[in-house]
Amino acid sequence: MTERYWGYTGRILRVDLTSGAISTEPLDLELAHKFVGGRGLGAKLLFDNLSPGTDPMSPENVLVFITGPLVGLPFFGAKHVVLTKSPLTGGFLDSYCGGHFASELKFAGFDGIIITGQAPEPCYLWVHNGKAELREAGDIWGKGCMQAEDMLKAAVKDERARVAVIGPAAENLVKFTHISTDYYHSCGRGGAGAVMGAKRLKAVVVRGAHSIRYADAGALCKFVCEEIEQRVLSDPNIANVVKYGKPLTMDYTNELGFCPTRNFQEGYFEAYTEIDGPAMRRKVVESDRGCFACNLPCGKFSRVKDGAFAGVCLVGPEYETNCLLGSNCGISYMEAIVQSNYLCDDLGLDVISAGNVIAFAMECYERGILTREDVGGLDLRFGNYRAVHEMIRMIAHRRGIGNLLAEGVKAAAQAIGHNCSDFAIQGKGLEFPGYDPRGVTGMALQYAVSDRGACHRRASPIRLERGMKRFTHEGRAQKFKELSDERIPMHCASMCDTVGGRYAKLTQKDFAFLFSAATGLDFSAEDIADLCDRVATLCLCFNLREGAPFTRQDNLSFWPRRMLEEPVPAGPAKGQVVSIPQLSIMLDEYYQLRGWDVKTGIPTRKTMARLRLEEEARQLAQVINVPEGD
Repeated sequence: MTERYWGYTGRILRVDLTSGAISTEPLDLELAHKFVGGRGLGAKLLFDNLSPGTDPMSPENVLVFITGPLVGLPFFGAKHVVLTKSPLTGGFLDSYCGGHFASELKFAGFDGIIITGQAPEPCYLWVHNGKAELREAGDIWGKGCMQAEDMLKAAVKDERARVAVIGPAAENLVKFTHISTDYYHSCGRGGAGAVMGAKRLKAVVVRGAHSIRYADAGALCKFVCEEIEQRVLSDPNIANVVKYGKPLTMDYTNELGFCPTRNFQEGYFEAYTEIDGPAMRRKVVESDRGCFACNLPCGKFSRVKDGAFAGVCLVGPEYETNCLLGSNCGISYMEAIVQSNYLCDDLGLDVISAGNVIAFAMECYERGILTREDVGGLDLRFGNYRAVHEMIRMIAHRRGIGNLLAEGVKAAAQAIGHNCSDFAIQGKGLEFPGYDPRGVTGMALQYAVSDRGACHRRASPIRLERGMKRFTHEGRAQKFKELSDERIPMHCASMCDTVGGRYAKLTQKDFAFLFSAATGLDFSAEDIADLCDRVATLCLCFNLREGAPFTRQDNLSFWPRRMLEEPVPAGPAKGQVVSIPQLSIMLDEYYQLRGWDVKTGIPTRKTMARLRLEEEARQLAQVINVPEGD
């Protein structure tokens, strides 16, 4: 490593699974200055290395593991990002994971890994102290994530190695599978695990002892110790966040009436206090857990104390699990939700999509569209947690109806027919998470314009509504862009957005300082503002180049009928639907703020030139008409 790579290792690992070739290449500092790391640099590497029109499940798809320049510092937490072309949406996918893998990858000597091809036999990648090798994984293939991680640590003879591993569901090419790390963390959304399974890559294992140098480590530490600590500790809610973690969200979504209940038929779950943060703390939580260098341990280590699931333990569940595998399936038995979470973690399923798909099947069953024989003899009514557990296994192993549900709720509804798409709750192929947009207007905009489908992580969904007049478009586009532009630098830094956004309240000026002090490159607040527009525009360009449904017309037309024509039946959001006229106004305003064409939602040539995305504009022009701009 040379001194010019402050904040980075300066090396990208490239692996061709087909030939077994492994090489390293230097990090391009010009790209690092334009895209920083994480979502930004990862999206650029994906865009440049993927041939347009590639099938997501083919050997030609690209899998990128990437970190950022703040990863490895003793604060903020650390995340790695996995980017690929999604099997669910056919478009851009970035999926994030906490824990210790990201920092360990940098300690092993690499900022990221680009993986292509398909191995002839199951294998794993062992990365250690600047070296890498592919090893056979035949005896590990078929094992659950928990056992596989144990076996991989034994294979490399290092209990402190960090593992990113897939489970049987990904090996079976279930399209909403995750990549698990540290047993209980996962890159969950969009099916990155299935891409890894299609490549016959069971795991990436990393271990290292390299140090990372920073341009001004003293200034970084001073900023954290004096500025960030004061901001975080001054937040009046910080004690509750540490005590209860993200399941606290359950109280808020029910209070405002947008908690998905029984396949999004309702927005209020009558038994939510049995599965919220205080209930979890009382029933199953044993201790608090944090990711690498985390100063806000929001993870909850939980263990079932008695009953049928006694002894089951994990870090979690989080809000999305309690919602999608709890209220959305009509289940208020906390210990059963822990078991559902464990099964998904071990088999390798995204808990959000799994809960969404199973709730859809439950409604089909209760409507008589699916019979008891169709669902393998299960009594698949809402509230039957044992049926949910068996359905998780059936999906993971593609048994019976599970083989169809493994394709995702959009494909399953199309195959079943009977107008099931009306209540298959997805956006562009990605299942809705735990926020019903009928009850939270800003979420409708977020689901519409998010570059990975119906995603809740591009801006804080709760903060979109707090302090604003409800059920109106007014101010939503401006607020969404502000919160989105708050998240993009955090995603490029590969840091925890819970700490950095809501509690540390990092600004674009703060990020200019942090990136400059870490890397020695010169960043201004204006550079960070451009970074936000550049990354958002690049990700949209990827989707448009791939022919994924992300134009303005797509953003208005993908909605399942339930969201548009079935008002919330009761609770604080009673009578609300997603309003297409309101959404259209929000799209107008958002596109103007981003510099995208209002009529089409396509980035203009003028905007892409300003953002130095000339090559992206050239490629986009080969497949779609790119407006000039004013």
